Amino acid sequence: MSLSTARSFLSEAGYGEQELDANSALMELDKGLRSGKLGEQCEAVVLFPKLFQKYPFPILINSAFLKLADIFRLGNNFLRLCVLKVTQQSEKHLEKILNVDEFVKRVFSVIHSNDPVARAITLRMLGSLATIIPERKNAHHSVHQSLDSHDNVEVEAAIFASACFSAQSKDFAAGICNKISEMIQGLDTPVELKLKLIPILQHMHHNAGLASSSRDLLQQLVASYPSTPMVIVTLHTFTQLAASSLIDIPKQLQLLLQYLKDDPRKAVKRLAIQDLKLLAKKAPHLWNRENTQTMCECALSSPYTGLKLGMLSVLATLSGTIAMKQYFSGPSAPPRLTDLVKLAQECSYHSNLAVAAHGVTVLANIAISCPEKDMKQLEQDTVMGVESLLVLCSQDDGPRAQATLKTALTSLVRLLKSRPHLSQSVVEFLLCQLRSARDPSRVLMCHALAAIATQLPVLGEGMLGDLVDLYRVASHSSTDKQQELLVSLATVVFVASQSSLTAEVKTVIKQQLENVANGWTVYRIARQASRMGCHEFSSELYQSLRTRVASEHFYFWLNSLKEFSQAEQCLSGLNDGDYSVAMTAIAEALRSYQKGIASLTAASTPLSPLAFQCDFVKMRIDTLQALSQLICTCSSLKTSPPPAIATTIALTSGNELQRCGRIAMQMRVSMDEFRSLAARYAALYQSSFDADSATLRNVELQQQSCLLVSHVIEALILDPHSASFQDYGTLGSVQMESEYERRMMSVFNRVLEEVEGLSRKHPPVSYLHTGCLCDAVIALLKVPLSFQRYFFQKLQSTSIKLALSPSPRTPTEPIPVQSNQQLTLKVEGVVQHGSTPGLFRKIQSVCLNVSSALQSKTGGPEYKVPLDGKTNDIEQRVEPHNDYFSTQFLLNFSVLGSHTVNVEASVVDESGVEWKTGPKTTVSVKSLEDPYSQQLRHQQMQQLQYQNKINA
Repeated sequence: MSLSTARSFLSEAGYGEQELDANSALMELDKGLRSGKLGEQCEAVVLFPKLFQKYPFPILINSAFLKLADIFRLGNNFLRLCVLKVTQQSEKHLEKILNVDEFVKRVFSVIHSNDPVARAITLRMLGSLATIIPERKNAHHSVHQSLDSHDNVEVEAAIFASACFSAQSKDFAAGICNKISEMIQGLDTPVELKLKLIPILQHMHHNAGLASSSRDLLQQLVASYPSTPMVIVTLHTFTQLAASSLIDIPKQLQLLLQYLKDDPRKAVKRLAIQDLKLLAKKAPHLWNRENTQTMCECALSSPYTGLKLGMLSVLATLSGTIAMKQYFSGPSAPPRLTDLVKLAQECSYHSNLAVAAHGVTVLANIAISCPEKDMKQLEQDTVMGVESLLVLCSQDDGPRAQATLKTALTSLVRLLKSRPHLSQSVVEFLLCQLRSARDPSRVLMCHALAAIATQLPVLGEGMLGDLVDLYRVASHSSTDKQQELLVSLATVVFVASQSSLTAEVKTVIKQQLENVANGWTVYRIARQASRMGCHEFSSELYQSLRTRVASEHFYFWLNSLKEFSQAEQCLSGLNDGDYSVAMTAIAEALRSYQKGIASLTAASTPLSPLAFQCDFVKMRIDTLQALSQLICTCSSLKTSPPPAIATTIALTSGNELQRCGRIAMQMRVSMDEFRSLAARYAALYQSSFDADSATLRNVELQQQSCLLVSHVIEALILDPHSASFQDYGTLGSVQMESEYERRMMSVFNRVLEEVEGLSRKHPPVSYLHTGCLCDAVIALLKVPLSFQRYFFQKLQSTSIKLALSPSPRTPTEPIPVQSNQQLTLKVEGVVQHGSTPGLFRKIQSVCLNVSSALQSKTGGPEYKVPLDGKTNDIEQRVEPHNDYFSTQFLLNFSVLGSHTVNVEASVVDESGVEWKTGPKTTVSVKSLEDPYSQQLRHQQMQQLQYQNKINA
């Protein structure tokens, strides 16, 4: 195999392609390393990061780095440079090197070379390895020595290594600090070198004394070297040191504000603004009123637009934090008369759009964070500022104008969320601007309108007519922006319609889609319709798209979506009290759902298994079947009422439920079924670590609806005296973010009120009780189901890959272990991410559960083993470092025979919530009798046989 073959194997394997195993891939690269051609050697070296990414486990990484160390030791400087780059790219894999001593020994041998360039590359290599060898004294000594070298390349490499080791090692930082100070203060050190040495001092934060001495040195440097480059480097190092040591942040704020106010150089002012923004993000609680006031005064007096923009950016960052509370808390003039508000009002109408956007952001943040003050005038100023920006930016297609418009609209939506009374006039203004704005601006305005209509559904009906008129003339070409506009406008129409589209609206949208829309645009609009509950319309769109795709998997996917939409459409026309129609509608919906789940299964592939979608739909099918069965059970009260002797049977048995006849037992079965469904929804929730919050809330609502029905059955029929909904969670504890959630919560509360009123007035069971149950079922079914984003789109991808050792040579072969010994099972794992890691939630720790079960016993002596010694069930939590974790378990197999060991991983997020993400790995273990016991047993058997012979 050639290197090109190895390269193709290290790239992503397509569907159906065979992947090369780790050892084979390493062997191919090793052949390249041993090649006599320099080009092939270099190509092999640069392929190692891909190998680490594809097989990120320590055994392979250790072997690979040892081979790279040999190349580093024996190769030329160009190969060494390639190995250095690979090491720096693979920084997160360095801690997986098992033979650190051997690896460092091979690399370190080059430090004694006569070639200064080779020594320089070695120093940079040692610096890159500082995370795994922070306290290696020979490396420290070499860095110390090289700082005195007469070769500039070697000195610069030593400076790089010094910075790396100082960040990792307290001892090295303490030892190098005086050396660095001498070099910086020495007259024979060139200024260019001093500029490179000064940033090392930012790592001198390991203790208070070291930080204090470094700060004193930097203070002297600022005073002694007033040149612009020196002041800039020193001030920035000052800030980094203060941010790391924390105790000096207030002093650093004062120093930076002093330079911002008094130093006339624009470069120094820009650096001060940059560092002030860093401290505003890092520690906004340490900004007192005087600091903020000084910043406002500087911004008001500055004649330079660029500097004013930077200072407003700092204030915009501060305005969304606790610093605003501190600014307005002291005895001072009313908020609208402060310098901060004056500055924001003045900048809201600035000719520079970015400055105006920051001014509006500051005004909006102040209005939101200070609700107790009289803010009416400030609210009006904020809205007027946003409206003026909208007028300016809506006619400009440039990226700056669009960024400004997005910032302004984001601030506006946040303001309206806390000040709903301003929404009506703002919506009218946005609708007016939509008519004349450019397409990119229209898209952003549509997003804002959708957000406002979601927060205040009452505004939706008023804007629908204008939106439909706009849709008629929205698009005349098939450009990307026009397609985006069609999707955005359709989304606002769906939100405003509240899942009930009129025939006129459907016709208008269809005409536009037929004229200019491409297939992807139609699919996106259909997807939005499914999310908003407009299932009849989405079904028609999916129907039109089925034959326009190039893959049968896509065909089956679209066909399944069409069937699901048709199924939900069957439930939309239900009427209260008409139970026979409800049964027919549920049967029609189930028929479509069964067709859809068959298509969905056909659409799944090994690379895209559609696990969440299949589980969600199966649970929806089971829920509909359970609801249908519940209506049948309620109807059975009429067809099979309690017998005449039911009261006598109840008194004789002491069971009051016997008074209700056979319906009581059926209701108990139904209640258990709904509780089981709720548990399945909870399990689906726990397994959906990568889902967005709206999807998770949707699953939670399905779970709560099942719990509600089980509670209603219990409260009305089975146990009306002790039933309480508190056991099933609180309703309304989460702020309602969507129309679907709002309608579901409304149904929940209405049903609970009816049940509470009925259970107090009438004893069970009567037609009133069964009627109330059926009405609750129909009320739940009448709310159109929302298919949320995760059903269609996976924005975050997280998976865990486990490796167990010892591992069997073949998958079917068990691991042998003697019964008097314990098995040490090492579990290693790698967390693998998609393109946007941590978008919704991040992994804090990984929970590993190891359990064993006896499969079959083998012959041998019967020992009395304690019950806890027969099985293993151990759980450990381990925090991943650089997406890698490792731990060990000690397992006992005292019972002879075959055992199955299950290792299951789950993750814990930053909020402490555990998610059952998997994977689950199984290995077989065979417990064998130890040789001494076996020999002893044979001797006893021989003695017994001998005794039997004598007796015979």
